[in-house]
Amino acid sequence: MDNRAQFERLLEGTRRLGIEVSAATLRQCLKLQEELLRWNRKVNLTAIVDPDQVLEKHLLDSLAAGSFVPETGRLIDLGAGAGFPSIPLALYRERLEVVAVDAVGKKVGFIKHASAQLGLGRRLIALHRRAEGDPEKETIPRGDVVISRALMDLGKWLSLARHYTGEVGRVVAMLGRKFSAEEIAAAARDAGAELDRTITFALPFSGAERTIVSFRWHVGKV
Repeated sequence: MDNRAQFERLLEGTRRLGIEVSAATLRQCLKLQEELLRWNRKVNLTAIVDPDQVLEKHLLDSLAAGSFVPETGRLIDLGAGAGFPSIPLALYRERLEVVAVDAVGKKVGFIKHASAQLGLGRRLIALHRRAEGDPEKETIPRGDVVISRALMDLGKWLSLARHYTGEVGRVVAMLGRKFSAEEIAAAARDAGAELDRTITFALPFSGAERTIVSFRWHVGKV
C-alpha cells in the first residue's frame, strides 16, 4: 500500500468535506487503516477490504461527525463495531474521553489493540457489552454525547440512546442515506427529543449520500 498516496487521498477527502485535521492525526488514521486490514485477514471485522474504501467509508465517514462531538467530556459510541466512528473521533478530539461499546468480542478486542497501537491510553475505553437501556446494570457510563452509525430504526435507537446521556444529553445518529426532514422530525417526536442539527453530504470519492443528525433532551423532558 502506497502510504504517501493514501495520505494525499485522505487529506484531499478531508478538504472536500471541509474538515481541518492535522497531519499527525491523518497519519494516525492511516495506521488505524493498516491495523484494521491486517487484522481483517485473520479476523472478520469488516466487509470493506479495499484500502481506498476503508479510507472513505470508515475513516472519512467517521471524521465527518467531528463537528458533532465536543472537544472535551465523554463520548459514548453504542454499537461501535470495529471502532467507527469512535477511534477516528478519539484521534480527532485529543482531549475527549471515548467509550466504545459493542456486543461482539473480537471487535472489542480490535478496538483495545488499536487503542494501544495508537497511544490513546485511557482516553479510549472498549467495553464488551450489549446495550439494552440499563447503563447501571450493564456498567456502561453515561456520556455528554451518544453516537452510533450502526442504527436500528431511528426512533427506536433514539429511545435507547437517551438512557446513556446525562441530564442534558445529546444523541448523534449517523445515517447511511439521506433522510427526509419529515422522517427525522417524526423520529424526534416519537422519542420525545428535540431536533438539534442536521447535515447532509456526499462522501468525497464515491458520492455516497450521508446524513448526520443530533437530538437533545433537557431536564424534565426525559
